[in-house]
Amino acid sequence: MTFLLETLRLGLNNLRLHKLRSVLTSLGIILGVAAVIVMVAIGEGNKQAALRDIQALGATNIIVRSKKPPESTSMGGSQRSFMARYGIRREDMRRLASGMPNAADIVPLKAVGDEMLYGGKRLVSTAYGTTPQLQRVANLRIDRGRYLSDTDMANQLPVAVIGSEIAKKFFSNTDPLDQVFRIKDQAFTVVGVLRPVGLAGGTGSALVGRSLNDDVHIPMTTAESRFGDQIQRRVAGSFTMEEVQLTEVYLTSDSTEHVLRDAALVKQIVRAGHPEMNDVELIVPWELLESAKKTALQMNILLTAIAAISLLVGGIGIMNIMLARVTERTREIGVRRAMGATRRHIIWQFLVETGTLSAVGGLMGIALGVSISLSLNYVIPWLVNSPFMKSLVDVRINVETQVTLWSIIVSFMVAAMVGLVFGIYPAMVASRQDPIVALRHD
Repeated sequence: MTFLLETLRLGLNNLRLHKLRSVLTSLGIILGVAAVIVMVAIGEGNKQAALRDIQALGATNIIVRSKKPPESTSMGGSQRSFMARYGIRREDMRRLASGMPNAADIVPLKAVGDEMLYGGKRLVSTAYGTTPQLQRVANLRIDRGRYLSDTDMANQLPVAVIGSEIAKKFFSNTDPLDQVFRIKDQAFTVVGVLRPVGLAGGTGSALVGRSLNDDVHIPMTTAESRFGDQIQRRVAGSFTMEEVQLTEVYLTSDSTEHVLRDAALVKQIVRAGHPEMNDVELIVPWELLESAKKTALQMNILLTAIAAISLLVGGIGIMNIMLARVTERTREIGVRRAMGATRRHIIWQFLVETGTLSAVGGLMGIALGVSISLSLNYVIPWLVNSPFMKSLVDVRINVETQVTLWSIIVSFMVAAMVGLVFGIYPAMVASRQDPIVALRHD
């Protein structure tokens, strides 16, 4: 024990006598550990944000969506108008209801208009006819007012629940509740405003193909009676008619364990009415969730491996400096050997110094990495929203970081191990010094 304490004291004293050189020597370790922590924090933060977006779609949900098939976008000959029928039909809905008796909910959505008018303001967005169950199925939360009700459905009332962005753009200076706006040529009264949904502009937005904060929800019965199934579009002097009975159908499985099994059954049922599956598609958030986790894990490994190169460079720097110090302290080594120190004593002295350099560098790197990771959540939005940056380019960056305990532990352990490994060779060189030659060294 006395030997170890004395060796530790000598090693620390040697480092204390050269503070600046010790800090510069461990700089590679400091930056390497900080880089690992920051990289992992960014990767983990982005992963958690993506997972939240996907989970917001409902982990037990299965979404069947209509899509326009490629062949319906053009017609041969010189026809200037045509009717394109595609997507989910009501008979598909009936088949799903009878073929999925264990489904907790089956909720339809029907797109009915893409033009909103209020006073002199005009917005291009989409209104959807749906049922009150969508609030539960899609995890929607009300900010003000209420959601659609069974009474609205039964009486085909002209009421609407609007997304947060619609409320901000149309009613920025007034209370949206009880205000009347128009969807195409039909008047609707606002009865509720949805809370902002994190899917806007995020991973989930890419999955559903739109920002849910721009949606407008009206009763399905009202949508069918006032708008019908046909949509007329005019383009370059010609017009097209599209008939889409249902835009989306949400099915809720009874548990996450049965989601993939139920998704396969849903696909079979839908395929009965759409053999080629070219005008419908299935979205399974649970499947996407598992895929996102695997992708995030692979990305974290890649980012960690890239950042770990700094640790390797730091280890090489420690070895280089320690070799130089062996030359500087040749006479000291000779004196210690002449006074009875063994080769093992010399090795331990140098390993204590390299281990201390690595450990202190690792701790400083942890402090630096955690500080940078936490500050990025505030610094980057501040920089992006600063007047100077806005004057240069319109950029929207949302960086979310999450410091993980395992990245701190692993980076510190690797840093300490790198220091010891790269310190072994200089320690061996020092221990092999001939005492007589070392004493005569000037």
